Amino acid sequence: MLILRVLFFVLGLVIVVGTLLSAVRTFVLPRAAPDPIVRVVFRTLRRLFELSLRRSRSYAERDRVMAFFAPIGLLTLLPVWLALVQVGYMGMFWALGLGSWFEAFHLSGSSLLTLGFAGVEGLPQTILAFSEATIGLLLVALLIAYLPTLYAAFSRREAAVALLEVRAGAPPSAVEMIKRFYRIHGLDRLSEQWRTWEAWFVDIEESHTALAALVVFRSPQPDHSWVTAAGAVLDAASLTLSTVDIPHDPQAALCIRAGYVALHRIADFFSIPYDPNPKPSDPISVTQEEFDAAYDQLAAQGVPLKPDRDQAWRDFAGWRVNYDTVLLALAGLTMAPDAPWSGDRALRYRPPPIFRQNK
Repeated sequence: MLILRVLFFVLGLVIVVGTLLSAVRTFVLPRAAPDPIVRVVFRTLRRLFELSLRRSRSYAERDRVMAFFAPIGLLTLLPVWLALVQVGYMGMFWALGLGSWFEAFHLSGSSLLTLGFAGVEGLPQTILAFSEATIGLLLVALLIAYLPTLYAAFSRREAAVALLEVRAGAPPSAVEMIKRFYRIHGLDRLSEQWRTWEAWFVDIEESHTALAALVVFRSPQPDHSWVTAAGAVLDAASLTLSTVDIPHDPQAALCIRAGYVALHRIADFFSIPYDPNPKPSDPISVTQEEFDAAYDQLAAQGVPLKPDRDQAWRDFAGWRVNYDTVLLALAGLTMAPDAPWSGDRALRYRPPPIFRQNK
């Protein structure tokens, strides 16, 4: 019997420590740290939401449903963590000599929620009760402190996404972005956009791996998405470097690199497979016929274009291959709206194993 009580005490302690580590990885650690508890919660909710989407007849209906996915997932984490802590302390209380599991449940719940309706006797049980109450308060405080940070990062992201509609339309299009700059600002002003979006990609890389729930937070407008915005900007930069006949702008290349590095890091967090070192000749999801159609649209607007269309296609494909797979995979993960060369060809998201080793 003594061995059994020791075993349950150790098991309860492991559950409590694992739960605390889960909260630290999610709320405190300033880096990407996938956690199995969080993964189980969000994957289970994802499946439930996908079941409810079977009745949806339009993207607008699906978007309204999925808008609740990330907030509900975050709020679900707290009761899951509290329940695990209660179970862990139940085992430890029972191991210290409580007569029944119900008494252990009664004392653990009273301590965790600081209700105080169950008294404790003895120094070991008192220490456990105090520590459980502290953990319960700490978990609630962490969630409350986490939300302002998350929504501040969300606001920064969405401000740029909303501004892009003015410059690239809704849904955003790389071709439309170049056409509007040619008509309104002048193509020389594109360099300012590449600097702005390079900083945006750096911010996305940091915030969407440290605060991973941001990845599935949807934009306020149904036709907006941070993924399709990223795709439009990256494609516009790729077209500018490969196809538009203007002086070479290294800032566009820096923007593309910042973009695909950010998308790769986010893909790593969600275990999305991709080739980290693709060849320029590797296939991409955009066909040459689609590129030719974009070339013709730009030419019809008077945009100066490089005369060798085939070389321009090869150069565009050489840039696009760096972010093609991860862009479409993230569009599938976030259920992004249809947008040229991104949401309209999103890949179906396949969840990774619950327990895995980081790359």
